Amino acid sequence: MEQIPSFNALIQQSIIDNWDLDALTDYKGTTLQYHDVARKIEKLHIMFENSGVKKGDKIALCGRNSASWAAAFLATLTYGAIAVPILHEFTADQIHNIVNHSEAKLLFVGDVVATVIDATKMPNLEGIIYIPDYSLVVSRTDKLTYAREHLNEIFGKKFPKYFRQQHVQYYIEQSPDELALINYTSGTTGFSKGVMIPYRALWSNFDFACHVLGDTIHREDRTISILPMAHMYGMAFEFLFEFLRGVHVYYLTRVPTPTIVAQAFADIKPIIVISVPLIIEKIIKKKVFPKIQNNRMRLLLNMPVVSKKVNEKICKQVANAFGGRFYEVIIGGAAFNQEVESFLHRIGFPYTVGYGATECAPILAYADWKTFVPGSCGRAVVHMQLRIDSPDPENVPGEILAKGLNVMLGYYKNEEATKETLDEEGWYHTGDLGTMDAEGNLFIRGRIKNMLLGANGQNIYPEEIEDKLNSMAMVNESVVIQKGEKLIGLVHPDYDEARSMGFSTDDLNNIMAQNLRTLNEQLPAYCKLSNIELREEEFEKTPKRSIKRFLYT
Repeated sequence: MEQIPSFNALIQQSIIDNWDLDALTDYKGTTLQYHDVARKIEKLHIMFENSGVKKGDKIALCGRNSASWAAAFLATLTYGAIAVPILHEFTADQIHNIVNHSEAKLLFVGDVVATVIDATKMPNLEGIIYIPDYSLVVSRTDKLTYAREHLNEIFGKKFPKYFRQQHVQYYIEQSPDELALINYTSGTTGFSKGVMIPYRALWSNFDFACHVLGDTIHREDRTISILPMAHMYGMAFEFLFEFLRGVHVYYLTRVPTPTIVAQAFADIKPIIVISVPLIIEKIIKKKVFPKIQNNRMRLLLNMPVVSKKVNEKICKQVANAFGGRFYEVIIGGAAFNQEVESFLHRIGFPYTVGYGATECAPILAYADWKTFVPGSCGRAVVHMQLRIDSPDPENVPGEILAKGLNVMLGYYKNEEATKETLDEEGWYHTGDLGTMDAEGNLFIRGRIKNMLLGANGQNIYPEEIEDKLNSMAMVNESVVIQKGEKLIGLVHPDYDEARSMGFSTDDLNNIMAQNLRTLNEQLPAYCKLSNIELREEEFEKTPKRSIKRFLYT
């Protein structure tokens, strides 16, 4: 294995080098400079030590993104404890189960989570700590109570004159394979597994980001954290990479509505935009398409002489919606709608689509927007190998396999699932189907578990049908299911649009009947839909905005 630097040493060095720079800001709230983060880390280390937390103990964190969440996470790693980030959107029962399954000793909670959890259902916790001010919500030991009550006094005795860079000395992991954190998956299949992420995977993802964005993103640049830090995508590329590079991270501490997100982009003008497809698709479909899908604009776009200028103008308007200063928009976490993607490609918008998995902390494939092939999700990243388990990887979809430094150690306390996912040669079996062209560009074809079998044994990939259906009139989102030998499209229509146009339920049914005819004209006989059924409620989703398909099949 190649020489891998200590990840905690990188955290330590970044704090020392960027001491007086802005580090973490709660949007419309307070800003922590790097020395403020160091001070919080030191106080939490004192609290951990004096309450009896040992190296290797688990510390869970569950709350919305904030500067204090980030500082608590960094404090956990640099103390030598194992972090257990928990998505704050999980239900109370899920949070209780994860805390108990991970054997966490302490739990940090945000303001909303604090009101929904039940401490009696987590009997092995020694304490629950409130993220905004690190006060004790619950303490079950005298040591923890004493440590918190006398924290400032102990800190003052340890640093009687001042607290400076030379005092920043953190735990250095003993091996690249040492366990850094356990990240519980979003649970699209109905339950969460604890993914054991080693320090080497954190470093490898950071090193990848340095390779591809190191010449673009510099100290004192600014970025916005929208994705939950408890999810590996947001943690790796909206927090850890930036923090180690001296970049100023802004947190949208409240629920990121389209209005708040738009205002934040205008105010902060981030240097890079990391997003899931849903956010991009909503901005494009709601803000951009209505302006360009009129007769005058269609006429201009069909005139070769002026279409290039019109597309450039549209591209600039779309870029301004994201602050106008970014290098590229990186999209990942779920399938990207082809209509939206082809539009962005046509206008020359700087976007790219990556591919990852929690089990790889998370990155597997990426390409810079200038070399990105539309429809793909990039090529294998540095430190990783990808291959397709298929006799003809270019034409016949097979399972995507991955190997390299990013791959997890396994699932916590679940040897059976680990053996199913990691083979003896170290290949991680993603469960995703894909093809790969001669240049190594990866194309996702769907999830193996989602694949349906046609009447004559044909493989049907519902995601490909849904992608076409989602681009049709009045369709907000869809799920294709199989009932006997028939394929049914479940559709949640765009009710806001329907109301604004005065459409009745009968009107919507007529529109869907037309959609069904149009869709089936584009599909092979074995995967045509028999019917479209309307659903009033949005489909339930995981925190990374993937539909919980298992609830509808």
